[in-house]
Amino acid sequence: MTEYVQIFDTTLRDGEQAPGFSMREEGKMMMAQALADLNVDIIEAGFPAASPGDFRAVERIAQEIHGPRICALARAIPGDIERAGAAIQSAPKRRLHVFLGTSPLHREAKLNMTPGEILARIRDMVGYAREFSDNVEFSAEDAFRTEPEFLVEALSTAAAAGAAVLNVPDTVGYATPDEVFARFSMLIAEVERAPEVIFSTHCHNDLGMAVANSLAAVRAGVRQIECTLTGIGERAGNCALEDVVMAMRTRKDIFNLQTGIEARHLIAASHTLAQVTSTPVPRNKSIVGANAFAHESGIHQHGVLKNRETYEIMRPEDVGVDKSAIILGKHSGKHALKAQAADLGWNLEGERLDEVFAAFKLMADEIGLIDQARLCALLSQMEKGESFEPQWTLGAMALNTSGEAGSQTLAHIEMIHKADGAVSGTARASGALDSILSAINIARGIEARVSAIDMHYIAMDPEPVASDPQRADVLVDIEIEAFGGLYQGRARARDIMPACVNAYLDALSNGEAVAARKTQTMTSAA
Repeated sequence: MTEYVQIFDTTLRDGEQAPGFSMREEGKMMMAQALADLNVDIIEAGFPAASPGDFRAVERIAQEIHGPRICALARAIPGDIERAGAAIQSAPKRRLHVFLGTSPLHREAKLNMTPGEILARIRDMVGYAREFSDNVEFSAEDAFRTEPEFLVEALSTAAAAGAAVLNVPDTVGYATPDEVFARFSMLIAEVERAPEVIFSTHCHNDLGMAVANSLAAVRAGVRQIECTLTGIGERAGNCALEDVVMAMRTRKDIFNLQTGIEARHLIAASHTLAQVTSTPVPRNKSIVGANAFAHESGIHQHGVLKNRETYEIMRPEDVGVDKSAIILGKHSGKHALKAQAADLGWNLEGERLDEVFAAFKLMADEIGLIDQARLCALLSQMEKGESFEPQWTLGAMALNTSGEAGSQTLAHIEMIHKADGAVSGTARASGALDSILSAINIARGIEARVSAIDMHYIAMDPEPVASDPQRADVLVDIEIEAFGGLYQGRARARDIMPACVNAYLDALSNGEAVAARKTQTMTSAA
């Protein structure tokens, strides 16, 4: 029989405590809805006693988010419990989560309480929390540095006072999987509790073992995992929800456990988190990172094109990715290039494939990743017998602003097209970059806008010289919306503005190539 493991998501509480991941109230509401769409069992919405803003956010989530049980955190003191109870009172399903340190370090250095006082506080505060919710969770903070015998006594006291869930957190990410398995096995055997009381695991990632420790816990019999999306949280973070869920699902032969998570919403949820925290998901993040189902190595690409199971243990569709991505770069081989070219309508064989492959490798060495639009631009020029080079280059650029607050910047730009010669445009906007890009659009007679931009300052030489003290370049990656799609551009220059302009022109050239190819294909079909 397959047993059920509850997923307790604390992205909005423990996750938000991490530096750089603070969320505004509206962002919290967006994130809470994304978690509800994922079908997590419990949303720990926040710590209402922490601030008026946190109280309001928890209260709104309790009122407006339906499906998951809504939980609020409280220290083991009456005031915190009252605030938490008030915040979640409107939730149809609610939980009050009470915590208290139990380790010698916490008892002596932080709380200045004896073991007997700790037990009395657990009994009294869990009992008090029951007045506000019939579902109470107790956490023994710093449990893995607590004496095992005292931890058994503390958890038994919480269960006797009415706790439905006993959480045993590895608060400082100190434990190893073997220790976690042994500790939970002992606790499940020795803690006095009613049969319906379950154990929970909450692992931090200070030594990089949060997911492994959580999986060790469920193997020992734990039936609730506390985790966060993409593993955000205090210090090095928490157990990552997507990792632990997909590990149990992919290796059902080992765990024989199930969750209620709608995994196809994982990508969307991670994108929502990135949006509300202004922190992109790392490309190499397991499950939800851009590279999780992407292949650049020629050997891997050949295998995936034949049968994706050669290098993929999960289906990308299962987590919300449309399909595996064959990424063209300097490590790619002819099989991938030929397949991508075929998608664009070019059939490359024999010597022609060799010629294009040689040109592609030169471009990949210079630029890095080659998306379909850039490949389309390369193939289009080679089809005309031309060597690949930028269609547009920057001729001249001038900016004029009064410097007064609220004043607009006047921009004039001249660009040179490889075949058609020079064009120019002038525009006003509230910022220098906006005015320059608007001038480009006017000169080109097109509508385009920036959807994303990323800049990196790249030092060139650690030893400055008098004539050039900075000795650095600016690398700009840009994404624009134009010609009915999204297109990427890249440029590197000594100054920010020329780098941005050239990246914008690069993206426009790639978009133009795709638009021209579509027109050519439609004309041929007609």
